[in-house]
Amino acid sequence: MLAIIPTRASVGLAAPEVVVEVHLSNGLPGLAIVGLPEAAVKESRERVRSALINAGFEFPAKRITLNLAPADLPKEGGRFDLPIALGILVASGQIPQEAIGNLECLGELALDGQLRAVTGVLPAALAVTDAGRQLLLPAANADEAALAGNLEVLPVSNLLEVVAHLTGERRIAPHQLTEPPAATLAAADLCDVRGQHQARRALEVAAAGGHNLLFAGPPGTGKTMLASRLAGILPPLTESECLEVAAIRSVCGLDILERWGQRPFRAPHHGASPAALVGGGSRPRPGEISLAHQGVLFLDELPEFDRKVLEAMREPLESGRVHIARASHQREYPARFQLVAAMNPCPCGHLGDPRQQCSCTPNQIQRYQARLSGPLLDRIDLQIEVPALPADQLTANTQGESSDIVRERVMAARKIQYARGGLNAHLSTSELEAACALGEDERSWLSGVLARLNLSARAYHRVLKVARTIADLNGEGRVEKSALMEAIGYRQLDRMMGRGVQ
Repeated sequence: MLAIIPTRASVGLAAPEVVVEVHLSNGLPGLAIVGLPEAAVKESRERVRSALINAGFEFPAKRITLNLAPADLPKEGGRFDLPIALGILVASGQIPQEAIGNLECLGELALDGQLRAVTGVLPAALAVTDAGRQLLLPAANADEAALAGNLEVLPVSNLLEVVAHLTGERRIAPHQLTEPPAATLAAADLCDVRGQHQARRALEVAAAGGHNLLFAGPPGTGKTMLASRLAGILPPLTESECLEVAAIRSVCGLDILERWGQRPFRAPHHGASPAALVGGGSRPRPGEISLAHQGVLFLDELPEFDRKVLEAMREPLESGRVHIARASHQREYPARFQLVAAMNPCPCGHLGDPRQQCSCTPNQIQRYQARLSGPLLDRIDLQIEVPALPADQLTANTQGESSDIVRERVMAARKIQYARGGLNAHLSTSELEAACALGEDERSWLSGVLARLNLSARAYHRVLKVARTIADLNGEGRVEKSALMEAIGYRQLDRMMGRGVQ
């Protein structure tokens, strides 16, 4: 007897179709799995055997051959338990093949026949929707699968419910979301920030143009507080962006509803490895930069990160994608994020701090600042010094603009940019030249300033992109000298670290 059960694998953010073929033949009883199964899939033979017996079904005393096709696609995880169990039941005649019909299934079996949730359900649900089939899966994954939209989701709790549905004894009603998904965590509001007007303005410019941002200053000046407010002034995610972000979280086994509709905000520790930040591992998984896709990646204490970790981010910062290559397989994940970083000016943190004298030697300061390479700093458009607040500003009972008000200006500026073709931070050289056609006076002034600051060609283009964003926020059709001056003012780190005008 031969049975065929369709299911889905998890390969990065894709969910390619896998066909479980089960063949029963005479011979010594045994179960062999072929089709490039990894350890967790090989172990399914024991889970499936116990689940079938404990649920009251017969486990055939025959030679059972399981083929997971296509054979060259690696299979991992417990998601194949349910289709394997159904394949054995169909091949042994306990369920007719016709009962499977237009159905795909996935799920991990417990030894008593209960179904456990699996990761990566949303990409599978989207793929099943495109194929025009039904999806039968554990009840704990039903809400996630229902986010795929026009999909008939059949939630089940155990193997007995699955068989009762397939045989028509007790049909399962398709699952529907009782209410629209909503975020369970509130976003931090910009009105909580006291003073720091230039840093707040830089935050708005970064949000409007999609620029990367670096805050530098003594401890306790509000760098982390400012950075955590960036996600709240970005435009809400579109429906397609919500699904893209949720798919990444689903593959990583994270709660997809925690920040539903909100921009991601990721803040990894400075001890993170390259694989944790960029992605990878023996079984390649998305890293923090992919979890921050369409949102914000915050790196606090930037110089404390391993230099190899920081350099690994340079290519994704430009391309918006990360490509992970291994000898046996390759993965590509989206990584279009905004980098927001914070750092102290020196090891003790008090260089230039009027509240406390710096105790570092010049050599210590130089070595500390040299941990950040020039190519990485060139990719950070806005570099802002965040000074210590005077006592009167810190204790003032006044609030700045709320995130809602700032977000309206950000969305208006982005609307102008999308009409030109995309965010200013992502403009190509030719698009930038067309969008920033400078007059002769502006070009001459900018040439002199760039020569004094000794900026690279990449930094020059970054200045132009920031100036274009400032002009969009101001509602100006062309880039004026005032916008260029403000954009140059956001290269404060060059002066603070001794690389600018003396």
